[in-house]
Amino acid sequence: MVVLSKEEIRKLILERGLIRDYIDLETQLQPNGFDCTLRKVAKIIEEAKIDFNNSERKLPETREIEFENDWVFLSKGYYRAYINEIVSIPEDIMAIGRPRSSLVRAGATVLSAVWDAGYTGRSEVGLVVYNERGIWLKRNARIMQLIFLKLSGKTEKYRGIYSFENI
Repeated sequence: MVVLSKEEIRKLILERGLIRDYIDLETQLQPNGFDCTLRKVAKIIEEAKIDFNNSERKLPETREIEFENDWVFLSKGYYRAYINEIVSIPEDIMAIGRPRSSLVRAGATVLSAVWDAGYTGRSEVGLVVYNERGIWLKRNARIMQLIFLKLSGKTEKYRGIYSFENI
């Protein structure tokens, strides 16, 4: 695997629509990835069920936390964060989402699974606030960096339930 450079990511964005609905390409492009921005935040309000083959899977309901003057305050706890950008990953690339260092230094982090080849959607990630005093996040804050990895060849396209989510 090879990590894609800023210029390779830019080319895929402009020529193949790797990422759409971004706010500012030059600000969000990084030397080794792309910064995703905060669209909205929700609190999980019920239990979940996770099984082996997803036949009994039950994802929990959430309640959106409204921004006030473009800011949202999050006390210590777990949240679901929704990103602005629509990501369309080709069948020969995968991605990994990592928190931005400023978020970590503020006492929070982003949790994200592997972004499979062939996935298209406006994703959701876990947002954990460890800071005892909480954290303020502004709408469109850059919270996570996607790192794109070139696979040795094309693989089967992602066909999970999260295909085309939040579009």
